Amino acid sequence: MAQSNKPFRRILLTGAAGGLGRVLRERIGAWADVVRLSDLGGLGEARPGEEIVYCDLSDRQAMLKLLEGVDAVLHFGGVSTEVAWDPILQANIVGVKNLYEAAQKAGVKRIVFASSNHAIGFHPTTTHLDADSPTRPDGLYGVSKVFGEQLSRYYWDRFGLETVCIRIGFSFPEPKTYRNMVTFLHYDDLVELLRCSLFTPRVGHTIAYGMSDNSTSWWDNSKASHLGYQPRRSSREFAHLFPDNADYPAEDDLARLYQGGPFITTGPIYD
Repeated sequence: MAQSNKPFRRILLTGAAGGLGRVLRERIGAWADVVRLSDLGGLGEARPGEEIVYCDLSDRQAMLKLLEGVDAVLHFGGVSTEVAWDPILQANIVGVKNLYEAAQKAGVKRIVFASSNHAIGFHPTTTHLDADSPTRPDGLYGVSKVFGEQLSRYYWDRFGLETVCIRIGFSFPEPKTYRNMVTFLHYDDLVELLRCSLFTPRVGHTIAYGMSDNSTSWWDNSKASHLGYQPRRSSREFAHLFPDNADYPAEDDLARLYQGGPFITTGPIYD
């Protein structure tokens, strides 16, 4: 490969055909000579500077091959909502274990793990959280993200494989509810947080909350301040969609009383 001024030789993006994966595919090419894109399907043709490798996260041998020659990983693959247990088990439990085993064997130095605010969704909206607050998952999907955070901690303690776990809030083009106004993460800020997570010289094992500069926040990122992440966007841009009102949530309206919102009452989903 010819000499390049790009920071990485090869970055792996898993879940590249997903909602956030498609956004990132358009924005991370400047970070590496080659961006290896992986998912179960739906990636189309490789563009200049891309490799496409279809892979099932639960397939250990395929994952060992997928991680060969990779310098850093943006792990956005797996199940991203509350569904039946078996898909969560295969993608988010077995798949994450396969990812870390393969990364450690391939000599990968850093993983950015797309965790979720649903790892802490059963905290009330009156509670302010930081990286050391106890996890309180709001469903089996949230439990799987707690597993991923803990597994990544083990691989840092045991092997020195660094991870930034990003508890992603609501990352869509615009908020749909008042709760989304609090948890909103603009795509621009997501990309900036990933950049900081990849390029900070040492991160060890870091937990960061994926949020923009919103007027109201349930989360404190001070224990991830070494990343240097400074969000530039805000849900305030969409304040006109949510006029002020004096409505109080009903005592049994769990979706408004807890940080996980509707996920609180969605699961568990049994086969």
